[in-house]
Amino acid sequence: MKKYNKIVISFMSAILLASCSSDFLDYEPKGALRPDQVATIANADALVVAAYAAIGNDEMIGPITSQWVYGSVRSDDAYKGGGGRGDVDVVDRYEQYNLTIPDYGDWMLPRTWTNHYKAISRANFALSVVNNIDEADYPLKKIRQAELRFLRAHSYFMLKLLFNKVPFITEDLTKEQILATSNDLSSDALWNKIADDFIFAHDNLPPSQEQVGRADKNAASAYLAKLRLYQAYEQNDDHQVVNINAARLQEVIDYANEVTGSLETDFGYNFLDGRDNGPESIWAVQFSINDGTNTGRVSFVTGLNSPHGNPLYGCCGFHMASQNMVNAFKTDAVTGLPLLDTFNNSDIYNTVDGTGKSSLTPGVTIDPRIDHTVGVPGRPFKYKNSLKTAGDMVYNFSWARDPGVYGYFGNMKEQQSPDCSCYVKNGPFVGTSKNVDFIRYADVLLFKAEALIQLNRKDEALPIINLIRARAAASTAMPLAAGASNVYKVEPYLSFPSKDYAMKALMFERRLEFGMEGPRFFDLVRWGIAEPVLNAYLAVEKVKKGFLSSAHFTAGRDEYYPIPQREIDFTGGLYTQNPGY
Repeated sequence: MKKYNKIVISFMSAILLASCSSDFLDYEPKGALRPDQVATIANADALVVAAYAAIGNDEMIGPITSQWVYGSVRSDDAYKGGGGRGDVDVVDRYEQYNLTIPDYGDWMLPRTWTNHYKAISRANFALSVVNNIDEADYPLKKIRQAELRFLRAHSYFMLKLLFNKVPFITEDLTKEQILATSNDLSSDALWNKIADDFIFAHDNLPPSQEQVGRADKNAASAYLAKLRLYQAYEQNDDHQVVNINAARLQEVIDYANEVTGSLETDFGYNFLDGRDNGPESIWAVQFSINDGTNTGRVSFVTGLNSPHGNPLYGCCGFHMASQNMVNAFKTDAVTGLPLLDTFNNSDIYNTVDGTGKSSLTPGVTIDPRIDHTVGVPGRPFKYKNSLKTAGDMVYNFSWARDPGVYGYFGNMKEQQSPDCSCYVKNGPFVGTSKNVDFIRYADVLLFKAEALIQLNRKDEALPIINLIRARAAASTAMPLAAGASNVYKVEPYLSFPSKDYAMKALMFERRLEFGMEGPRFFDLVRWGIAEPVLNAYLAVEKVKKGFLSSAHFTAGRDEYYPIPQREIDFTGGLYTQNPGY
C-alpha cells in the first residue's frame, strides 16, 4: 500500500489557470489574478505542485501518460481490442492509419493536445509567479524554476513525438503574442527550444531531491540523452531520415554517462505495485492511494484495458497483444538469441484446447519477458496461479472480449493482481495508484548503446545490450513460482559481426524490453523505418486478422498525427497542418 511520501497532489481550486488550447484562450475568468498579485513563496510552492499534478491529469479519452493508443496499437505490438471495430472506433481509425477525416469530437487526439497544453500552461503560470519573487527571499527559486522548465519540456517532448509541429509557448508571452505564435518551426529548432529547458534544469537541479517525485539532475540528464537521440535522426519534410548527426550522438553518450541508476533484479518488478521509484525508475508520474485525500490520486488512463472475461477485473478488453508481438519472444533453441529475421515465420500460442488454454510447440524456446508482457491462455497471469479470494488466475481464452476479431493475447504490464490494494473502481473501469514510468534505466542504457552503434563503436554497445539480456534471463522466478512451464532460453550475444547486425539487435532488444509500453511506434519513426516495417507487418497480419484488411501506412504522412482541426480554425489558419492531412 502506498504511503503519503510523495509530493502532495491536490486541486488548486483557488487559482484559475489558462491553457493554450482554443477551449481556454478565449475565456477570461472572473476574478483571475495576475502573477504579480500571487507572488508569494507559499503560492509559488503550491503552483509548482499543481504543475507536477498536471503531467498526470489525463483520462481514458485524452491520454498523456500512457502511449498504449498512440505508440503501441499504432505499431506492430498490439491491436485495439474491445468489442469489435465500432467500440471506441476512433482508435480503430488510428490503427488503420485512417486519420484524414475530421477530428472525432473531443476524443483522443484533440483532448490529448489540450491536456498537454494545460500542463504547459500550469508550468508557465507557475514560472511567471516564481520569476517575480526575489531570490534573496526565496532560496529555492532557481531549483523551482528548473523543475518547472523540466515539466514544460517534458510536455513539449511528448507533443513533438505526436504532432511534430507544435507552437512553443513560454511564460513571458502575452495573450496576443500567444495567439500570433505559429507552429511552423523547423524540427531542429523545436528540438533545441525543448532542449534549452532541459539544459536549464540539468544545470540548476540538485543531484537528488528530498521529496520523491520531484525532477532532479539525473532525470534531466536522462531526458537530454533521449532528446538528443531523437534529434540526431534528421528528417526532411517527408519525414525521411536524411542524416544521422554524429555530434548529437556523442551528446547522447555524454548525458547517458551522467545518469546513475541500476536495473531491477527482476524485469517484472518494474510493473508491480509497491515497486514505484525503484532503482530503475529515472522519471515517472506519481500516483497514490490512501494518501489522506478522499479518493487518492489514481490513474484511469488504461481503464479500458483490463481482461474483460474475468469478473475480478473491470472491462473492456482493449490493448491486445498482436500475434507478431507474441512471435517476437521466440528464441533460437541452441543459441538463445532472438530470431531477428525469422521470428514471424511461424506462430506460437495460436491455438487453444477445450479448456481455453494454449500450449507451446515442443522444442520452441522463449524469452521470459513474454510472461511479464503478454497474457497467454494457459499461463499464469500477473504471477498468480490462484488467489484464495479471487479464484483461478491462469489466463484463459474467455478473458478476451472479441477473440474472433482481435485474438486472445492480453496485456500484462499495465495490470495488477485483483487483490491489489492499489485499485479504485469507477463503475466497470479500474484505476490504479501504480506510477507510470516515462524513462527507465534500461532506456538510458539502450539510448547509449544505440548511439555507440551508429558511431561505429558496436563493440562498446555489446556488453550494454548483454546486460539487458542477462536481466531478462534472470527474470523467471515469479512466473515459474506461479506455475509457468520452463521453456525459457536467453543468452548473450558473443559478438556483433557488423554495424547493421548490431543495429538490428538493438532495435529488437528495445522491442522485447519495452513491448506494449508505448515507445515502439516512435522508435520506428525515429529510425526512419516505419513504412517498410509496418506495411510488412500488415501484409502478414491482415491474413490472420481480417479487420486489418484495408490498413496501410502512408509514408510522409502517417509518421505524425494531424494537428487538431479546431486548433487550426481557432488561430484562423495560423497553424500549419502536417503533410497529407
